[in-house]
Amino acid sequence: MEDETPKQFDSLAKKHINDSYKKVLQNSLVSIFSTLFILCIVGLFLWFNRMPIIKKLVSEYRATQSKVVIAPEPVIQEVIKEKEAPVVIEKVDTVISAVSKAKPAVVSIIVLKDGQNVGSGSGFLISNDGYIVTNKHVVQRDDVVYDVQLNNKKKYEAIILARDSVLDVAILKINVKNLPFLVLADSSKLEVGESVVAIGNALGAYENTVSSGVISGLGRSVTASGSNGSSERLTNVIQTDAAINQGNSGGPLLNLHGDVVGINVARADNSSNIGFALPINSVKSVISQVKKTGKISRPYVGIRFVPIDSRLQSLLGLKTNYGLLIQKAETYPAVVPNSPADIAGIKEGDIILTIDDKKVDIEIDFINYIRQKKIGDIIKVKILSNGIEKTLSIKLAQAPEGL
Repeated sequence: MEDETPKQFDSLAKKHINDSYKKVLQNSLVSIFSTLFILCIVGLFLWFNRMPIIKKLVSEYRATQSKVVIAPEPVIQEVIKEKEAPVVIEKVDTVISAVSKAKPAVVSIIVLKDGQNVGSGSGFLISNDGYIVTNKHVVQRDDVVYDVQLNNKKKYEAIILARDSVLDVAILKINVKNLPFLVLADSSKLEVGESVVAIGNALGAYENTVSSGVISGLGRSVTASGSNGSSERLTNVIQTDAAINQGNSGGPLLNLHGDVVGINVARADNSSNIGFALPINSVKSVISQVKKTGKISRPYVGIRFVPIDSRLQSLLGLKTNYGLLIQKAETYPAVVPNSPADIAGIKEGDIILTIDDKKVDIEIDFINYIRQKKIGDIIKVKILSNGIEKTLSIKLAQAPEGL
């Protein structure tokens, strides 16, 4: 019995160990099969849902890539093009460029008597077929011949088409084609201080003499005296400090584009820097009429007047300090016989106070107002006659030749 106890114990121990191994093995197998089962389930789930999962992964990948900012090719190309764009240099108008443009169309007018040079002036071409603008006082004689010398030194005899004594403008023509000519600007846009250039036959000896300056004033009124002792009242003219010497008359006053803004007409006595030019807008209608009809047709009233101011009122003892005093001159009557004014009943000594209900003073220029009307138009004027105010109707007629 004593010998069998250890053996039994060994046998029980072995059995216990075997049972433990079996249990461990059993548990391991269960774990393995459980894991395999779970993996199979997950595998089946992934297999059946593979497309949505793949799409989601691709979407997340693209979202990640979009966070990297790269300038697209069109933007890069635009930047390159901008850098390669040519630099544009704006052309600046100067006195030199204005003279270069205008000089070929400026002419000298030579006055000949029995083959001898007895006078000169300036002018400029306004069309390629030979129309020329100048001052009336340059070509006022009928007993002479007028030669026009072009910039290329060629000379041609000119025909006087029309003279306008009110504006001191004349239109000539030479029988030549394909000539350079000047562009007429809008003189209403001129400003005081604007740069201008005058070109002309200075002193009758220096062709195409250039002087430059600025617009010193606008809307001036001056009385211009001629070499023959005649004088005329010019209104609404341009004042400039560009030198206008004897012989410059009739030449163009230019802006820096080389276009005509005025016609050089006069200079102040004993002054080298006060000159005057007719604004080109006041001449355009004359040019148009002459080209169309061969003559100047304009309405007129038929009076000679003196503008009234406080000085004249005090000097003559007048009842008003504004208006137009109808007054004769040495060679001109106060009222032209059989003129519209004469027919309406205006007499010497009357004072025109208003025209079409507009006060006649610095606010309205009588001559220019009439020029804007048509032949046959009727105007109403209020006059002061022998201390009594009257309103008269005047029917405008065509101005007689040479008046």
